[in-house]
Amino acid sequence: MKATIERATLLKSLSHVQSVVERRNTIPILSNVLIEAAADGGLKLMATDLDLQIVETIEAAVDVPGATTVSAHTLFEIARKLPEGSQVELSAADGKMKIVAGRSNFNLPTLPRDDFPVIAEGELPTRFELPAATLRQIIDKTRFAISTEETRYYLNGIFLHVSDEAQPVLKAAATDGHRLARVTVARPDGAAGMPDVIIPRKCVGELRKLLDELDGTVEVSLSPTKIRFGLGSAILTSKLIDGTFPDYTRVIPTANDKLLKLDPKSFMQGVDRVATIASEKTRAVKMSLDRDKITLSVTSPENGTAAEEVPGEYVADSFDIGFNARYLMDILGQIEGDMVEVHLADAAAPTLIRENDTAPALYVLMPMRV
Repeated sequence: MKATIERATLLKSLSHVQSVVERRNTIPILSNVLIEAAADGGLKLMATDLDLQIVETIEAAVDVPGATTVSAHTLFEIARKLPEGSQVELSAADGKMKIVAGRSNFNLPTLPRDDFPVIAEGELPTRFELPAATLRQIIDKTRFAISTEETRYYLNGIFLHVSDEAQPVLKAAATDGHRLARVTVARPDGAAGMPDVIIPRKCVGELRKLLDELDGTVEVSLSPTKIRFGLGSAILTSKLIDGTFPDYTRVIPTANDKLLKLDPKSFMQGVDRVATIASEKTRAVKMSLDRDKITLSVTSPENGTAAEEVPGEYVADSFDIGFNARYLMDILGQIEGDMVEVHLADAAAPTLIRENDTAPALYVLMPMRV
């Protein structure tokens, strides 16, 4: 194969593709990117870790069609360091790939294209489109709550399912057992009857990066075991987590009768300030509630004490409750308006946090003993 491509185009595509490739691989070909030059002048780049696969098609001047595989990270680093505006010539023959740009010359070893594994998608019966902005919102407002605990692997992703309420909706939820985040959007056409799916954390991360550069809509196709996202020139395909997501609706409190209203920005800054002295292990912050007076405090055996009063509206009974400062700040960071509602019951019950009762996102946070 032989093709010429502009450095900026190659670099942008390689930045998407190489991030799927794991740094350490026991199977050498999984460290490589498949480069396929088509006779009609397109260059297809593909990478996989056997669970997640990305294919991107970019424009190039193709002299000799063909395909080969070469180290993804090495090629990315070369493209990154080549001079801006340069034309990059890629040619492969006899187990080597030659890269020429201006006065720079590289020769990299290649592995045969036929050894490169491809995820077999099979039938993807459910198909619908989502605006890129909606998908960004779904990911941003839930992914911080994805569990990183490998033993509960079914929590290592975002749970996507449809539900028939007053209007048909699509819901996305994530939880790590300490907090829950859920976003509800209108059900897109074509999503009726879709299977419940859990999208793995790595796929969510790669998808979010690609969404940054995309306006318009994303084509979503899925089956009970695979999901595919069509993002303009890129296609991301992932295996889904094979497990059952717990019935998270049971932990969403419905009878929390104590309402606290706050400005999320100043509240978050107050939590951040007093948490400076919290011990790394617990990160516990105590919240003392009195009529229209909220006091945040931290007591640390090794670092001393801190307290701050934050403004807020509260008229129910006085009581104290503790939260993990980082979890609380993660949730507050997602609130876009200038008012947040905190629905409380008592010091041991789950707390509901949301912007208002019509907001698409809702959060549940488990309290801590303080």
